[in-house]
Amino acid sequence: MKKNKSLNQWLWKWHFIAGLISLPFIVILAITGGIYLFKADYEAPRQKHIKEVAIKENTISFEAQRQIATANATKKPNAMVIPNALNQATEFTSGRFSHKKSIYINPYSGAVTGKIIPKHTDMYLVRKLHGELLLGKFGTKIVELIASWMIILILTGLYVWWPNKGWNLRGYFIPRTKEGKRTFYRDLHAISGFWFSALFLLILAGGLPWTDVFGSNFKQLQTITNTGFPASWGGHHLKSESKGKMLTLDEIVTKAKTYNLSGTVSINFPKGPKGIYSISNQNPSDLSSQKKIHIDAYSGKEILSNDWKDVGVLMRARMWVMAFHQGEFGLWNWWLMLIIAIGLTMMSLSALISYVLRKRKGSWGTPKVPLQFKVGYGIMTIIGILGLVFPLFGISLLIIISFELLSKKSKTS
Repeated sequence: MKKNKSLNQWLWKWHFIAGLISLPFIVILAITGGIYLFKADYEAPRQKHIKEVAIKENTISFEAQRQIATANATKKPNAMVIPNALNQATEFTSGRFSHKKSIYINPYSGAVTGKIIPKHTDMYLVRKLHGELLLGKFGTKIVELIASWMIILILTGLYVWWPNKGWNLRGYFIPRTKEGKRTFYRDLHAISGFWFSALFLLILAGGLPWTDVFGSNFKQLQTITNTGFPASWGGHHLKSESKGKMLTLDEIVTKAKTYNLSGTVSINFPKGPKGIYSISNQNPSDLSSQKKIHIDAYSGKEILSNDWKDVGVLMRARMWVMAFHQGEFGLWNWWLMLIIAIGLTMMSLSALISYVLRKRKGSWGTPKVPLQFKVGYGIMTIIGILGLVFPLFGISLLIIISFELLSKKSKTS
């Protein structure tokens, strides 16, 4: 492929500007993302005294444990996680996501072993730094803007990296080590960017659904196309036939075990006398195994059941890339995410070093573009589409172009 020299300079200019602005944020996201991968290892020894108990001969009923949890919890629990080991304390939860609170009960003695509120943990702070730079909604939009520009960085970087005249192993696949520091760090940046480019795009796809603007638009698209969770998944409109006595939690646990669900199995409690029990499992390493089963709270009959095949295609894709983003598909996925986090940090820092070595005093070192160069309709169409798909990128691009036009106008006047 013979490249257009002027287009190459123009794309390099935008790659340079976007990279210079985004670089400190990208390094923060890479480092915090890498740290967050160690969440389970970091929290396990610190929460062991809460989650684990000494095994004894007799246990008390789940119903009795529920009453103890309700009496001692800050907010009344609305769900319970079924223990999957004899030395595991029973977890009762209230709220979801950032509002989640857990209280743990010793199933042998009935004692409260402790409470865990994710918002008060160190790793929650790391997650907030990764997702919103500790700046709330405003920070979330900055992260979304940087993520949007990272896609532009990857696409423009691939074009600039692509060789104009044939392929050479050194400089395109292996860094050159005998042509000075600047060339070495330039190669290190460009080559690592090439090798990781597809994975970077996949990771960005896994992070963008959490964002405000793109994320909300994506959810709206799921609703319009009916490709999210089925309306019946939450079971909000289902009711029990209130006849006789409501089943105990122990009876529902026994029923839940007959389904042989994998992963973490939870039971949501009925809301009011006509409420239902809902049994569900979370198993990020095998998303296709997830089920949601709604049970009549009096008869124990299955009212409705949903599984993976009932979930819409966009929600399936979203859950897959989000699980991949968090390294939840097993050890191979965890190591891959850690390598990518290190690679992204290395790639960013090598770009900075290369820039410092190249930059002349009194100049930003911005690549020069011929004054007569005009962007073709094809490139403009691609930019327009990207601006629509990633609105914050589109808005920021309009602002940058406006400043550039005003700057040119002031120079000519």
